[in-house]
Amino acid sequence: MSRIAGRNGRMYVNLTSAGTAEPLAFITNWSIGLSSDRFDVTAMGDTTKVYVAGLPDATGDVSGFYDNATSQLYSAAIDGVARKAYLYPDITTPAQYFWGTAFLDFNVDVPVDGPVAITGSWSAASSFAKQG
Repeated sequence: MSRIAGRNGRMYVNLTSAGTAEPLAFITNWSIGLSSDRFDVTAMGDTTKVYVAGLPDATGDVSGFYDNATSQLYSAAIDGVARKAYLYPDITTPAQYFWGTAFLDFNVDVPVDGPVAITGSWSAASSFAKQG
């Protein structure tokens, strides 16, 4: 495996509850953060702090340019239904991606001196897994 550029990254989302996952239009960035809860279980006599791990979590962000010909994340954000999401670091290696279901948020920023932009965030609604 080698280092890669983000230009071939893609984020696919099931934009409608009955549809299939499709690439989000005009996305410039997506991110995924994976972590687990940690609980301090340090007791008297321990020589360092001691932790145990709890449940894992997956969250992330997405940003890009507004597209008035598609719903982008609008439909997925307003109905509160978990959507299938596939995050590809490099679409030219299609066997390697992250996937799961997520709840999505959608924001539109309309500046007077620049392009209309979108941002969104997502939180896992099921397990997120890495393939490949």
